[in-house]
Amino acid sequence: MNHQMHFLGSPGQVADEIRAFDWSATSLGPIEGWPPALLTTLRQVLATRQPMCFWWGDDLLQFHNDAYLPILAERVSSALGQPFREYWSDVWVGVEPFVTRAMAGEGTWMENLPLRILRNGEVQESYWSFSYSPLYDDQGVIAGILNVVTETTNAVLDRKALQEAYQEAQRHLTEREQHEEELKLLNRELAHRMKNTLAMVQSIVTQSLRTATSIPDAAATIGARIQTLAKAQDVLTGMSVTAAEITTIAKVAVAPHVDDARRIEINGPRVFLSAQQALGLSLAIHELATNATKYGALSRPEGRVSIRWDKQADDRFTFDWQETGGPLVTEPTRRGFGSRLTERIVSDLFQGQAGLRFEPTGVAFSLNGKLHSEGDFEH
Repeated sequence: MNHQMHFLGSPGQVADEIRAFDWSATSLGPIEGWPPALLTTLRQVLATRQPMCFWWGDDLLQFHNDAYLPILAERVSSALGQPFREYWSDVWVGVEPFVTRAMAGEGTWMENLPLRILRNGEVQESYWSFSYSPLYDDQGVIAGILNVVTETTNAVLDRKALQEAYQEAQRHLTEREQHEEELKLLNRELAHRMKNTLAMVQSIVTQSLRTATSIPDAAATIGARIQTLAKAQDVLTGMSVTAAEITTIAKVAVAPHVDDARRIEINGPRVFLSAQQALGLSLAIHELATNATKYGALSRPEGRVSIRWDKQADDRFTFDWQETGGPLVTEPTRRGFGSRLTERIVSDLFQGQAGLRFEPTGVAFSLNGKLHSEGDFEH
């Protein structure tokens, strides 16, 4: 082996390939004619275990060391001595700015540069950290580019997966916190509703006993009123923790008293009531329907009941009950708990005015008040 071959240093795969390569067919010519600067650079690159390659000459022909071979993948047997721009055409657009700067004498560094590279017959996403440095010939003229490189594809993809997992975990934590807040709100609302219901039951029992003429009469009245409360609670539970639509409330309250659906007209827009207002209005409708069945329009086959409501601006709310076709109505000399519940309690719940009218054509009830705002549903 002549002295020009001493640059190959220790034996290795790339050194053997360089010996066997026909350099006379390239712009560099035979190895015997290579300049000392190229030989020195080649010795240094072959001697390092860091993946390195460099491109030299007018065509920027490729050289690399053994540590660089895994990066080449399926190109491992064809990269040596190939022109940079043609051979690496799949990544040229991404690296050309760094090539230009290195050939102008400026060293560059890039971390995790994304490149679309041809591998295994398909274009794949890859990431690279590398530095391009100018290489000089024996006259001090830039003759090539040194590339010290590390592929970071796995590290970048692992980091992305970790970030996505972290974001997913954060999303689950946020959802859990929201769920816990909803549970707290639910528990507060249920506790508040329980207190309201117990207070209403206590009032029903106390007042019904006070005005009853007998124990059986009191038991029947109390049972009917508490059953109405229970049905209203079922409606609230089925629709929402904090609100119920009035149409369902009205239909449930009158259902036990209707033998023909055509005898009761229910008409009004879609309106949601707070839990407390729904319970109170349900009891009021129950009292009105009970009295209509015993003494009013529903006590005769030809009797009719009209239930109407409306919602105006600023949550103003009106509700009307009108009986027709029943027996002649006269105002009672004594008001019972049912009448007081229908008028006073409902008016308080709706922060307005409510009143019974005993008209010759039939009993009428009117409510003019205000709906609770959405915020009022939370307690």
